[in-house]
Amino acid sequence: MTPAEWESLCDGCGWCCLYRIEDEESGAILTTAVACRLLDLKTCRCKDYPNRFQKVSTCVRITPETARTFTWLPETCAYRRLALGKDLPDWHPLISGDPRSVHRAGASALGRAISELGVDLDDLENYILDEE
Repeated sequence: MTPAEWESLCDGCGWCCLYRIEDEESGAILTTAVACRLLDLKTCRCKDYPNRFQKVSTCVRITPETARTFTWLPETCAYRRLALGKDLPDWHPLISGDPRSVHRAGASALGRAISELGVDLDDLENYILDEE
């Protein structure tokens, strides 16, 4: 798969743009509603995708190798699914032809995420989401 083909797998769910914290007692990785400042909360797409690594030092590159090990990625994530040998779901935009199908399927962070701007990042535990 070429880099462009790999990049086309992004379904625009926005889950990878949410802050995560580790539960100190259990070691579990918990997802918060707090999103990177570059996440467009109306589309769940990065506002500056080409420059995201320069603008956000904590932005994570998802590769075929890391997609297998990033267990915090949701089960619905196309990168994770393909890395684990699974098919894309019917609602995936590459299957449906509709970039909003991920939102209609309830598989995105749309309506659940808030921007990190104005949030005290020391209080992330106050923004933990229930299991996606």
